[in-house]
Amino acid sequence: MPLDHGRLYFLLIVLVLTTTVRFPATSAVELPKFREAPAFRNGRGCPRTAWSSLDQHSHYNPSIIHIAMTLDTTYLRGSIAGVFSVLQHAICPENIVFHFIAASHHNRRPSDLLRHVITSTFPYLTFHLYHFDSNLVKGKISYSVRRALDQPLNYARIYLADILPSGVRRIIYFDSDLIVVDDVAKLWNINLGRRVLGAPEYCHANFTNYFTPKFWSNAAFAASFKGRRACYFNTGVMVIDLWKWREGKYTEKLEHWMRVQKRCRIYELGSLPPFLLVFAGDVEGVEHRWNQHGLGGDNLEGLCRDLHPGPVSLLHWSGKGKPWLRLDSKRPCPLDSLWAPYDLYRHSSLFSDS
Repeated sequence: MPLDHGRLYFLLIVLVLTTTVRFPATSAVELPKFREAPAFRNGRGCPRTAWSSLDQHSHYNPSIIHIAMTLDTTYLRGSIAGVFSVLQHAICPENIVFHFIAASHHNRRPSDLLRHVITSTFPYLTFHLYHFDSNLVKGKISYSVRRALDQPLNYARIYLADILPSGVRRIIYFDSDLIVVDDVAKLWNINLGRRVLGAPEYCHANFTNYFTPKFWSNAAFAASFKGRRACYFNTGVMVIDLWKWREGKYTEKLEHWMRVQKRCRIYELGSLPPFLLVFAGDVEGVEHRWNQHGLGGDNLEGLCRDLHPGPVSLLHWSGKGKPWLRLDSKRPCPLDSLWAPYDLYRHSSLFSDS
């Protein structure tokens, strides 16, 4: 039966609408837009230096500060604020090299989009972008108390010695939910001595809470800390000697405990407990001012918290609550106002022509 004009017009409209709704799917890969940061230049007395990842065996130059951070869509806004804070307070910002690590999985490599975000926000920044193969931790991750802790990229810190060029001897690892309010060179220049890793330690914390009763009831597991004065430390701020790490095969040691966890369920907190099992009691202590952590509350509710007593060089919103989410929801905690000045996120506006 021939179609009348009315039915034909209706079918055309349906076809147009069906075709149109397919286009917005591309928006899923769009990343937030950020304002361009000002150029930060070295102060007087800063050595003129340069570093290239192509020179794999370059002589170690302590004047070049290497910082590693992860990049993903969920925490990108926090990462940008963190970088901005480091540059703003550094005396020699041009001597800082950032090493960004992004996940690649299912044959999707988001490097082009992320690289564009970094170069457009920080046109003068020296940085390198690396891919973290999620298959490295496939089958090794156990579910934890918070989903964000289960993401493969959360475990990239374990593989820094494998990901970064061999010419990088020392690295500062920063989480993506912190800001630095002091010259990062002070943290960079700490003396690690014979140790592999430096971080603020918190020996007053109840160390037993970081492992399950099953762990402590197993004599072989509990003996792992024998002869060590094991203290809690937060892995969101670490100074690591990568050469010593490689020599000691510490990646393999951490992976060992991840495999044990898959069999026995000995902890609940993502990538932190393996670090405690391997390093606690053998960490070079750093002043607490370099990790005023816990500002995001606990891992379940993310309630507001106050600063720890003492001076502050770094503010860390570890825990469930993130400052950019609380600010956007109009329910910020008092300390979130300290993060806000470093937020370069470009809010959409009906009246903006940019």
